[in-house]
Amino acid sequence: MRDTSSSLHLFADVLARVHAACRALAADASWPEGIDFSRVVVEPPRDASHGDMATNAAMVLAKEAKAKPRDLAEQIAERLRADALIAKVDVAGPGFINLTLKPAAWAEALRTVLREGADYGRVRGGSKVNVEYVSANPTGPMHVGHCRGAVFGDALASLLQFGGHDVTREYYINDAGAQVDVLARSAFLRYREALGEDIGAIPEGLYPGDYLKPVGQALAKEHGDKLRAMTEAEWLPTVRAKAIAMMMDEIKDDLAALNIRHDVFFSERSLIESGNNKVAETIDFLKAKGDIYEGRLPPPKGAPVEDWEDREQLLFKATAYGDDVDRPLIKSDNSYTYFASDIAYHKNKFDRGFAEMIDVWGRRPWRLHQAHAGGGEGDDLGQGRARRQDRPAREAAAQRRAGENVEAERGLRHLA
Repeated sequence: MRDTSSSLHLFADVLARVHAACRALAADASWPEGIDFSRVVVEPPRDASHGDMATNAAMVLAKEAKAKPRDLAEQIAERLRADALIAKVDVAGPGFINLTLKPAAWAEALRTVLREGADYGRVRGGSKVNVEYVSANPTGPMHVGHCRGAVFGDALASLLQFGGHDVTREYYINDAGAQVDVLARSAFLRYREALGEDIGAIPEGLYPGDYLKPVGQALAKEHGDKLRAMTEAEWLPTVRAKAIAMMMDEIKDDLAALNIRHDVFFSERSLIESGNNKVAETIDFLKAKGDIYEGRLPPPKGAPVEDWEDREQLLFKATAYGDDVDRPLIKSDNSYTYFASDIAYHKNKFDRGFAEMIDVWGRRPWRLHQAHAGGGEGDDLGQGRARRQDRPAREAAAQRRAGENVEAERGLRHLA
């Protein structure tokens, strides 16, 4: 039960009174049990001359009440006319109810605003909500696209928190999969460079950004030339962990500059390296529910995909939940797809007690779907190729790109 005892926003107060009138009428008229009153709203009327507020109560309840909307509106209006807060009630059109409040109601609302100040409208006792946002791959610095998601996600979390919800701000670190191994190999190249080796041109397939030079220097300072004598299988975990940690430190610094701080940084790798393989457990859980099967997928629509192969594979019945295609869970190299890890991650959230979860994605969700289908490991907007700049330069570049995005959006609106 949400605690609104401190004070109600005036619209919430009137909505509670409308609900009370409808419930009393339902009891007197023996309406069926289980009627959903959540569809009843109170909002400003489209025409201010019609009153202070309007409600759709009769329109949305008429079917369950087995009454004509206009007749039901008259019955609800009659009860609301007895309310001490309401000066006038009119029924309009097919069954809309317009309300005019007494001047004292507005005066009391103003006194409440002045008394409660910044806490006016705050509600307590909401649900437990997880808001995951930013979650940029730790393969390079943040870019302006991440900034957009960071600001939006943090503002949304703050609004939910103000509305009484128990909010956890979460960042999902994609520290498993091929892209972080590429990061490690790229950092190892910079490590060799820091030891004085001429590395020449950055090989195709590695991250070329100068932002990895400090990682190489840190590795050289910490390990000397010991790593160079090791095999890749030996040095890769060490280099990968260092590179991810340093990239995440930079990401956290950028977020802190925006006054954005997460409560939880959740590691994707922890799902498979914590002693219990949570991805495998989740797949078994879904198998038991009948949501997973062995099958084949049709070729991707549109232009041919060179690396697509027709094979028997483990698929999640995504189409049973509204998706346009079932989703692979294991790639041809026997590693998990992003989608498999994401399912396990969201089950983990559910197991932590979050019945409500919000994911703030980037502006190109098709890239996420592409990765889920097992087709790619890259990050949106080519993050891996971003180059580290000093903060003023990065800010200037971000402002320039933001301006370009605004102009592009204006153009799209014009075309629409």
